[in-house]
Amino acid sequence: MKIYLRKNGFTLVEALVASTIGSFIALVAVGTLRTITISAERVDSNIESASEVRFASNMISRDLVNLYREQNFRNMKLVGMANESVQGSSFLTFYTVGRAKARIDQPEADVYEVEYYLVKNEEKSALYRRLWPNPDPNDESPGGILTVIAEDIEFFQVRFFDGQEWSDEWPVEMEVAPQLMEVNIVGKPQQWGSPVMDSIMVNLVRSTGGTVEALESGEQSFGGQGNSSAQGGTQP
Repeated sequence: MKIYLRKNGFTLVEALVASTIGSFIALVAVGTLRTITISAERVDSNIESASEVRFASNMISRDLVNLYREQNFRNMKLVGMANESVQGSSFLTFYTVGRAKARIDQPEADVYEVEYYLVKNEEKSALYRRLWPNPDPNDESPGGILTVIAEDIEFFQVRFFDGQEWSDEWPVEMEVAPQLMEVNIVGKPQQWGSPVMDSIMVNLVRSTGGTVEALESGEQSFGGQGNSSAQGGTQP
């Protein structure tokens, strides 16, 4: 009589096949996890960049909506100059009407001087806002509260429309306000996709015709992802 012994366990071939399948599954799982991680990083990066640009855009829009205006432009302040330290960037300074006090328990008027400008160096690129609660037209070195309102900003440009053409500057010597202002904010280039950008268009006159044409021209000249408009505040 023959006795057959049954062997438990896997053969060498079966073990090799199982090992290969396990390695393949692990490789697929790691690849999938890496893809998910990269996608999440892309989304987080885009959201963060969009948040920085949008916050700066909203703050500038709010200040421009409350722009201090008078019949005599000499009593106003609206100055736009090229920022020589950052190519293609601008300084924007103007008076705005504020209701909330910038400093607690200190005397302040309701007219504030605000200034926006971009600072870029090897360490960071940030958009600054300077708020001066007690503006003095004769003060050549104004002070104020300096705040970083947005980081990783690549481009900050202001343009002015005088009714005929666009200009990158509106110097202090100007005796009239521009008809339109365009503020362009661009975030730093993304590793994936296009940089986040926003454009603010401010109408400083009540007229139509040439104003509408300028709005269309301004939008075509800067192909931003976002575009918002602000109407200048009423005269105090």
